[in-house]
Formats: sequence, structure tokens, C-alpha cells
Amino acid sequence: MVRFLDRHDAGRLLGQELARTPLPAPVILGLPRGGVPVAAEVAVRLDAPLDVLVVRKLGLPEHPELAMGAVGEGGVTVLNPDVVRSSGVSRERLEEVARRERAEVESRSERFRRGRPGLELAGRTAVIVDDGAATGATARAACLIARAQGAEHVVLAVPVAPPRLVDSLAAAGDADEVVCLHAPRDFGAVGAFYEDFSQTSDAEVVRILGAAG
Repeated sequence: MVRFLDRHDAGRLLGQELARTPLPAPVILGLPRGGVPVAAEVAVRLDAPLDVLVVRKLGLPEHPELAMGAVGEGGVTVLNPDVVRSSGVSRERLEEVARRERAEVESRSERFRRGRPGLELAGRTAVIVDDGAATGATARAACLIARAQGAEHVVLAVPVAPPRLVDSLAAAGDADEVVCLHAPRDFGAVGAFYEDFSQTSDAEVVRILGAAG
């Protein structure tokens, strides 16, 4: 089984793979918290600016794992109309969930950036990086938010994910391109593919972003 030493090792390898095909005006966006160390290495390899993309999916009140949509910074909201329609969730309940998640987005954005503004995505290639993808819910939400913020091209890049998820993300058009180093059929959990998968702290995210800025 392929295993990465840690998130930095995975990021270096992912950066090498992404560097094979030049990307126009890339911005590297790490999904906090575990995706940020990976994204930092990608940013170095591509000589591109680094930022976080803070998103929160809008889970159905009775089934939080099922996303009605997602919210991101700047008040950006994207909805899955099929899920909203089939669930019968009221406008009031939807707004209640969205309001709670927007507050969490703003709180995390302030905590990680320490007041610095986020990078502009309009007309650029948004390279969304995480340390792996299991269900794809957060990855899908991130792709939708980046596009809603004006990204011209969206690339999802992860070291490891199940093959069915890689195929579905590409087929659904959530991302224009999906780059995955390892898509094992016996996928269990992301952490199983790392020698060191210790938790990334808020302080580490702040330090990495500060050093990149």
C-alpha cells in the first residue's frame, strides 16, 4: 500500500504532478485544517500564492451528511436545488442552517488569516487542495464556492481518494480537472495512507499562511 510520510511529503509529490501541466494564473487554496500543509508544498512547487478556502456545507437538519448546498466567504451561497426540493425543507429552516454556517465561516476565516483579506479568484485557476477525500462532500462544496467567487478554472488536487469518487467528481463537472496521486480500490480512511497523520492545529495553519504571505 502506498503511504506518504506526512502531509508535507504528500504536498511535494502532488506539486510535482501538478507542475507537469502549466496552469494559468494559479491560486493554491488549502482546505483547513489538514489540507493547508499539503497546499503549502504545492504552492512552493508551482511558485503560486497560497490561501485557505473556508467552506461549510449546508446539511439537511434531519440528515446533516446530505448537503443542501454550501456557504463560503463574502456571503457566497450555492444550493443544490434537487436536494432542497426533494427534502421539503422550508425556507426558514434553510436560512437558519445557512446563517449558522456563515457565522462559522467568518469565524474561521478571521482566525486563520488574522484579518488579512482573502486572495481574489476572479479570472484565475483555483487549485483546491486537501490531504485526501473520502466522501467528497467538502471537496464538492469547495469547488462550487471557488467557481461562485469567480474562478475561471477549478482544479481539485488530493494525494488520495477512492476511485469512484475521483470518477464522480470529474463526471459531475464539480471541478474542471481532478488530480489524485493514488486512488486505491481498497480505500478505507485517508489517515491509513500516511505514516504521520497527526492533527493539524489552528496555530499551524496561521503559521503557514503567515510565512507564505
